[in-house]
Amino acid sequence: MVVQDNVDAPGVPLEPFLHQVGGHLSVMRYDEHTVCKPLISREQRFYESLPLAMKRFTPQYKGTITVHLQKDSRGRLSLVANPLTENRGPFTVSTESAAVAIWQTLQQTTGGSALPLAQWQHPQRAHSLKESPATALLRSELHLKAQVPSLVEDANGNLTEKGSFNPWGLHCHQAHLSRLCAEYPENKRHRFLLLENVVSQYKHPCILDLKMGTRQHGDDASEEKKARHMRKCAQSTSAHLGMRICGMQVYQTDKKHFLCKDKYFGRKLSVEGFRQALYQFLHDGTRFRMELLEPIQHQLQALLSVIRSQSSYRFYSSSLLIIYDGQETPQTPHGSSVIKVDVRMIDFAHTTYKGSWNEHTTYDGPDPGYIFGLENLIQILQRIHEGQ
Repeated sequence: MVVQDNVDAPGVPLEPFLHQVGGHLSVMRYDEHTVCKPLISREQRFYESLPLAMKRFTPQYKGTITVHLQKDSRGRLSLVANPLTENRGPFTVSTESAAVAIWQTLQQTTGGSALPLAQWQHPQRAHSLKESPATALLRSELHLKAQVPSLVEDANGNLTEKGSFNPWGLHCHQAHLSRLCAEYPENKRHRFLLLENVVSQYKHPCILDLKMGTRQHGDDASEEKKARHMRKCAQSTSAHLGMRICGMQVYQTDKKHFLCKDKYFGRKLSVEGFRQALYQFLHDGTRFRMELLEPIQHQLQALLSVIRSQSSYRFYSSSLLIIYDGQETPQTPHGSSVIKVDVRMIDFAHTTYKGSWNEHTTYDGPDPGYIFGLENLIQILQRIHEGQ
């Protein structure tokens, strides 16, 4: 499915997606229920030929859209999409939008133009650079409550958001703007994928992003890239567990903010460190959310069954999201509560399967690396459940 653009209609300003916890491509918020990301042909083909059994474990694919850079009268850069021609109500961006306010403040702080990419690198790589208010958002572990209010004041000096946000999405957004400014003219049209916002129904979405499998490079990777990815896998839990943490955010109910970890944190973890991080992901700052274990395990078992049935698929470099709400569900009059958790596969730019276009390498049977990772994840959660 390809959704056509209405090139004559006013553009839709795209907001940085504040719940992006991992990855390197910028994910943008199109509307409350939809996000978009740069189109990669292989990923688009995957979504368009998605096996029926996998649809419950992937974001809904909504088509594609055209996006371009735009600079306002104050020199602030943004990405603007041509709105869809389907029958929707008029799209407006609230002036109270936290994402817009945060991004505009960062633009003002940094002089209105895209920062050099080096300034947005992880502090371990950029420790010699003078830290700006923007780069201060990019530390490995951030308790953001104190920083956020000063960054989200609206034009009237009122706070647009009293909670907190994960800085990773802003990091990816700035890096993406830097690349677009450096490599393309401002009026260049770029194609983006439109996908379901899988956390739109959560008040305080707690998200764990796991890079799955024992191999991360695609079949089309250069020898240099292949060696780099193999080294990362060998030096992390990818080799030992078939997965590693690429990012997470956990809502801390006692302090009213998100505790955030990034991919650099995940790369350094030992097997035991991974188990402890998984425990931390299910801890809200006051107690361990034991009630989440069973529904998460149930969904992972269902996904494992689906993956085992997908012959020839190799989900290289894809991620698995585990999601739950940091806002606990109130109990019903009968003393029970509905526990909402979700498990979704994302990022299919390097996925290969029989019948995919222009594939020179095909595989038999299901993806052994992905299965290895899922089995280990289920086992670790079971041991946590049993108190081991």
